[in-house]
Amino acid sequence: MREYKFKNADEAFNFYYGVIPYEGERFDNTFAMFNQGFTIENPLDRMITNEARNFNVEYAEAEWQWYLSGDPSIQKLGEIYGKVPQIWKRMADSLGNVRSNYGWQWQRNHQIDKVVAMLKSNPETRQAAISIYDGKEIDTYRNDTPCTYAVQFTVLDNKLNMSVYMRSNDLWYGFCNDQYQFASLQELIAERTGYEMGTYYHHAHNLHLYNNKII
Repeated sequence: MREYKFKNADEAFNFYYGVIPYEGERFDNTFAMFNQGFTIENPLDRMITNEARNFNVEYAEAEWQWYLSGDPSIQKLGEIYGKVPQIWKRMADSLGNVRSNYGWQWQRNHQIDKVVAMLKSNPETRQAAISIYDGKEIDTYRNDTPCTYAVQFTVLDNKLNMSVYMRSNDLWYGFCNDQYQFASLQELIAERTGYEMGTYYHHAHNLHLYNNKII
């Protein structure tokens, strides 16, 4: 498994956008590369500037505000953004809630507060982790399945580093929007703990492009 370092999320996107069609395997209507891990050296530089992608930062920020609310209802996203994207409508249950709202997952059982407390009391903790996908809850994933297993934080040289582990990651939509949310979470935890921002390590078991997005 090769691992790469990129200055920012845009550099990571451009690299894999060019590589996946050539090195990926045909897999369930996608071209996929497995067990891809890379480091983003400046997580705060989270804009995707590739013109073909046409990244909507207004929507990404609205999604972040939705996650901050901890409300799993797509109606809340609609209030913030002005409308609800179709993808969320397809995944919502009969009550209009989604399991893939990372903010709701982060705040279940006060996971963020516990991580902040651990990092403050013991900078060398190996337990500052937030779980999202849970196989024990698989029966609740009838409408949508969280793409991320977990997020873990480690302090090195007084800098807060973050690792994100994903079971499945669509480069075009998923990575671009998710990295914005994860980097925002890292910034939030850094602010609450007083550490400087470190690096963001991203691991995807299945990193893919859908066939209709192949160059």
